[in-house]
Amino acid sequence: MSRVGGFGPEVRTAGVVLRKRLPETPVIGRLVSFAAERDIALSFEPDEERAPEPDGLLGTSILRLGSGPSPDLIVSLGGDGTMLRAARRAMDLGVPVLGVNLGRLGFLTSASEAEMEEGLGMVLAGKARLDRRFTLTAEIDGDGGELVEALNDIVVHTVGAARVAAFELAMADEGDDQLIGDFTADGVIVTTPTGSTAYSLSAGGPIISPGVECLVVTAICPHSLTVRPLVIPADAALRIRTPDAGEELNLTADGRFSGKLSANREVRIRRGKRSCELVRLPGHTFFRTMRRKLNWAARPPERG
Repeated sequence: MSRVGGFGPEVRTAGVVLRKRLPETPVIGRLVSFAAERDIALSFEPDEERAPEPDGLLGTSILRLGSGPSPDLIVSLGGDGTMLRAARRAMDLGVPVLGVNLGRLGFLTSASEAEMEEGLGMVLAGKARLDRRFTLTAEIDGDGGELVEALNDIVVHTVGAARVAAFELAMADEGDDQLIGDFTADGVIVTTPTGSTAYSLSAGGPIISPGVECLVVTAICPHSLTVRPLVIPADAALRIRTPDAGEELNLTADGRFSGKLSANREVRIRRGKRSCELVRLPGHTFFRTMRRKLNWAARPPERG
């Protein structure tokens, strides 16, 4: 992860990605007012029905992403799911993304709803930093080489209730092909450091600082007490095979369905070529976020 200072003063157009099923909120109007005061154009997603009408009375230009000038920044208004969707859009455009939390946890976001204007002001003042986060790609063997991409995690898992499957894991690192092992479980999570605070954490995986170059492999409900989460090099190529799956398994990338695996199919997971730059505001460190949003190391309340 690299940090680059001084980003922000050149922002003239900002793309906006809104949380799906967002209830009525004044935050869109506040964002339009902020942009109008600073002569910043706003671009909304093409199918976004909640975008203000470009009637010329708002004091700022209202555009659609994909038409007009490319944005200099993506602003995500929502939780972590919205942030992941915004990150895909930002990577396509080659620009950073700033998350404003309108959801529950919002671990990847940098500003709360109340802090939106202050956070954007810090960006424009050049006080923000950029955290570069690497991605994962997965390819299902025999599917013509189509790649799926994830910022958080890639998961292979069973579909039916209360069902398990057999998995075989192998890894290629610096030309050395190694069998990791085989086990029975509900599924396997492969995560980046960015995604280590998401699904993998719920399944017992470790929290990884974003600056650590590694991948984490976490089994979901393994049928063995000895199958523990595994940290492997970020540049290793991981292979997950389903030798005798009795039914199709699902492959998901950042929670999005991306394909199916049947018996003796193989998914190959490796570090992606693209990276995403997350805007980090002053004082919003990873460990501060961990303490505040995950209650890490919090002491239980004392009983009187």
